[in-house]
Amino acid sequence: MRRSKIRRRLLVMLVTGIGGMAAAAISFASAVYDAANPVAVPTIGKGQTVDTGRWRVTINDAHMSSTPPTGTKPFEPKRFLLVDLELDNRSMASSNAFMNLITIKDEGAPLQPKPTYYLARDKWIASAINPNMPEKLIAVWEWPADRPEPETLSLSIGKQIYKPRDNLYGAPNWFGDGEAAVVALAVAQAAEPTEQ
Repeated sequence: MRRSKIRRRLLVMLVTGIGGMAAAAISFASAVYDAANPVAVPTIGKGQTVDTGRWRVTINDAHMSSTPPTGTKPFEPKRFLLVDLELDNRSMASSNAFMNLITIKDEGAPLQPKPTYYLARDKWIASAINPNMPEKLIAVWEWPADRPEPETLSLSIGKQIYKPRDNLYGAPNWFGDGEAAVVALAVAQAAEPTEQ
């Protein structure tokens, strides 16, 4: 009687161990396969809406300018890359996490990786965007003086996923999940200042 119980326990432990190792092997193999065969990120044009999970983003236009959106001319001559976009917060809370959403993919990109965002309606620096209240924004990069103005631009739009319980704190949050899309668009050159 006692030996049969021990045998059953050993059999259960053996089956459980083999099942756990098989699950770990399958998980590892699928991770390796996904890393070796990444899903292609779609390249889209301007005016197309991208669903990033937390945000809906539409890149409308890009142009160079000698002044930022505020209209205040800098003391020293500078060049700015301005990208017009629309942003819709799909989450339940106001957020400024969009500031990490868009990056320039081109090699000749400015050293400043993140743009400064301005509200298109009043040209003031943007803060948190409210849910279900789409907002028109202008993303601004200061363009380095030693680099030529770009004729085309590739912008990477990040993707986020929602987890009801994260792995560290067990709290709900949004997390980065790679690229949602790449937007390719032409850049209008800055108008030459007229002498008076």
